[in-house]
Amino acid sequence: MTSPLHLNQFMAKAIMIQGTGSGAGKSAIVAGLCRIFRDMGIKVAPFKSQNMALNSFITKEGGEIGRAQAFQAEAAGLEPCNDMNPVLLKATGEAGCQVILNGKVHATMKAHEYYAIKDKVWQEITAAYDRLSKEYDLIVIEGAGSPAEINLQEEEVVNMRVARYADAPVILVGDIDRGGVFAQFYGTVELLKDSVAAWHDMSVQSDADYIKAFIVNKFRGDINILRPGLRMIEDKTGKPVIGTLYYQNHMGLDEEDGLSIEKFSRFGQSGHKDLKIVVLRLKYISNFTDFAPFIYEPDVEIRYSLWEEDISSADLIIIPGSKNTVSDLLLLRESGIEDCVKAAVRKGTALIGVCGGYQMIGNKIFDPDSVESSMREVEGMGFLDTVTTFDRTKTTCQVEAESVQSLESGVKGDKNILKGYEIHMGNTTGDIGMFRMRRYSSNGEICKGKMTSPLRTTNIIPDGSANDNVWGTYIHGIFDNDEFRTLVINSLREKKGLPPRDVEVNYQATREEAINRWADILKNSVDICFILRQVEMEYCMKRPSPPGD
Repeated sequence: MTSPLHLNQFMAKAIMIQGTGSGAGKSAIVAGLCRIFRDMGIKVAPFKSQNMALNSFITKEGGEIGRAQAFQAEAAGLEPCNDMNPVLLKATGEAGCQVILNGKVHATMKAHEYYAIKDKVWQEITAAYDRLSKEYDLIVIEGAGSPAEINLQEEEVVNMRVARYADAPVILVGDIDRGGVFAQFYGTVELLKDSVAAWHDMSVQSDADYIKAFIVNKFRGDINILRPGLRMIEDKTGKPVIGTLYYQNHMGLDEEDGLSIEKFSRFGQSGHKDLKIVVLRLKYISNFTDFAPFIYEPDVEIRYSLWEEDISSADLIIIPGSKNTVSDLLLLRESGIEDCVKAAVRKGTALIGVCGGYQMIGNKIFDPDSVESSMREVEGMGFLDTVTTFDRTKTTCQVEAESVQSLESGVKGDKNILKGYEIHMGNTTGDIGMFRMRRYSSNGEICKGKMTSPLRTTNIIPDGSANDNVWGTYIHGIFDNDEFRTLVINSLREKKGLPPRDVEVNYQATREEAINRWADILKNSVDICFILRQVEMEYCMKRPSPPGD
């Protein structure tokens, strides 16, 4: 039996997971630790001060945070909130990055403009951390990139500066699959020895001293061959390796960015499938995890592709969200992919546009304020009788909806309530009304500002448009809804002369199983007791054999 731990009632303890570089596995390890600590009875929350990602999530406050932090909150058994990711950067192309502070758009900025407001950014970060720290016993913090980017040490607000502020011991994770992991561990420690900060007790130590241990991630092969290296790096740095994690092809966890699309789309795709879904792999693709539920469907093959062969052989083409709708539309047009899509639709292939994809498949896109580009008017693909007009207001809401329009593609007026969220600039008008939708509002407005009162909903508004075998919507997460997703699949099966089937996948249960499976792997591969000792928590479990033994 375990019992909750009683800590300082005002400020949480903290542990920080940093990486030797991007893609080392920080996000997944934070999620796994959140589940392990939650199951121990610890009141735990995730935190990442600054995230750069196009995969995002909308909180009940109406704020936009990184999808990874929302998933980590889920692993901790929490409702995601803005404070878990106070700064989100979304690349928009030549214009720079859209800077989101505390869930709301601040501005689109170049790098030098962003660094000019670093004091304001740091104030947002520390305020968010302080609020979380007063509510939870333990904060599991995620870093970004590498802490040893020496050209950025004066500007960074996501690695060692956060560790110093939170007084957080650091576990450094390295990706051995890329090669050079021992050099990365050693080099990171050595470079950080020159970075000195004053602690709150006025003693002085280097940032390297915050690093307490290493985790080797994505290992393949014979552990006996690795062990001499583990012992040597411990001798050279004086820091232990507290775990070696074997390479996981796909854990069923949310991925943070488009770098993981290849691995993501190959998961569960072996063997013959009745149906083929192709998601266009846009340059600025956002929220590509919208289509993760299809991966688990036994009769569906899903690919992220721009190959003509894939598009022409698809049963369903999906144009996903984009952080730069106009740029991605023009790239599809210039590359000939738009013509391939049109040819497929003419022969009867179903087409769905989600968010930016929904905007692309209408008649026109207007941008009078140059929100996305210098082009004030762009022709759409012309599949739907709709027009989109960009403005400077970003809609960020959780929503509930029901479909009310019968489609040739077979989605026939399902009355089950669908849950999802909106993230988009501008509005779409014209022949809309595929869904009857309610937007959640936190303060009586349409999802603007902090949550100062219980969640309310707006009046019913129309969303989405349909025309024969084509439809589009602004609702992200719509395919998370099991019955609706099965309706879409059955519509495709019917067109191929296949019998309909029942709901076979409970997506939420599948996610829970994936989190628990990963937490078990982590618990059995990493010295969790070591981590708990770093935060002075008196809780222990059976320790795995040290990796160097």
